[in-house]
Amino acid sequence: MTPLSSVRPAPALVRRRSSVRRWSGVLVVGLALATGCSTASESGSADSSASSASSASSGSGKSAAAADTREHLRVDGTTRDYLLHRPTAPASGPRPLVIAFHGRGADPAEMRELTGLNQAAKARGMLVAYPEALRRTWGAGAAPSRSRPDPDADVRFTQALVDKLVRTERADPRRVYVVGFSNGGSMALRVAADRPKLVAGAVSVAGQLPTGRDEVRPSGPVPVMVVYGAKDPVRPVTGLARPGPAPQGQEPIMATKSARSSVKDFATAGRTEGPAEQSHKGYDRTVWRPGPGTVPAELLVVRDAGHTWPGTRVTPPKGFGPASKALDTTGTVLGFLTDQSPRPPHEAKTQERSDR
Repeated sequence: MTPLSSVRPAPALVRRRSSVRRWSGVLVVGLALATGCSTASESGSADSSASSASSASSGSGKSAAAADTREHLRVDGTTRDYLLHRPTAPASGPRPLVIAFHGRGADPAEMRELTGLNQAAKARGMLVAYPEALRRTWGAGAAPSRSRPDPDADVRFTQALVDKLVRTERADPRRVYVVGFSNGGSMALRVAADRPKLVAGAVSVAGQLPTGRDEVRPSGPVPVMVVYGAKDPVRPVTGLARPGPAPQGQEPIMATKSARSSVKDFATAGRTEGPAEQSHKGYDRTVWRPGPGTVPAELLVVRDAGHTWPGTRVTPPKGFGPASKALDTTGTVLGFLTDQSPRPPHEAKTQERSDR
């Protein structure tokens, strides 16, 4: 796969990105920013049959990425695709599983490259699945739309994917984690909110809980972390109350809560008490500390970061704000998730929801 920093977008996309307009006082740079997409690449997935995936992966090396395979799962009458990374070292028991949702307009290989999850997960013996969204956009909101009449389809796809990997790859149903960037971050929060007994932890980077007609409310306790750039010009850390219309034929652009309110909703569902503020070099950390019978919730706001994955080796597209090296997001994310207690066995039972 060609590194995102060297991808040359189509001329039409360049023209769209160069246009600048304001929606409800929020500076939005062109179509890419208005849609909240995560990368500049327009490259699609390559193959419809099970095969070796692209050999490029940030921080993972060619040999590790070459072991990734493109897999398929039929759900609700539709064949869905995902990349699967298997650790090379043998396991003595079931493996933790990370489901990593790409951003709007991106694909699984781009999410792999953006995050460098393969190498970090390898050190922890984790399986990583990178699912692919329909029309490159996740249904992170609760309301139906013309292009997505069933707003719960991606939640069911995620449940079916977990069920399959538990069955075929010995994924540990007690240690299933969801992670996402941008629109994929909102999708990770949606899954955690709707399926609190499915996941043992969730992390969103540059993604917030939907609000308005798409509002999503956490329905049970799940450990959650949100990582956000203080200088995000695409979807500000304070939220996007009136995002404006979507381009014709594309998914609607959702209104979202602030990053802090998104975490606070999960803290409330997790019965966690008031937050403690901490200042670190390059970022501020807010922790809703857990007590007996509660789960943690954390917000990390990176001061010099835009709509990016802090610590990535991928150069963000023009207009997405500054990159930041103040935080190793991938290491922080996996450290937070693996620190959480596995789900109790009675909560980790999976249900067959796919038609294979």
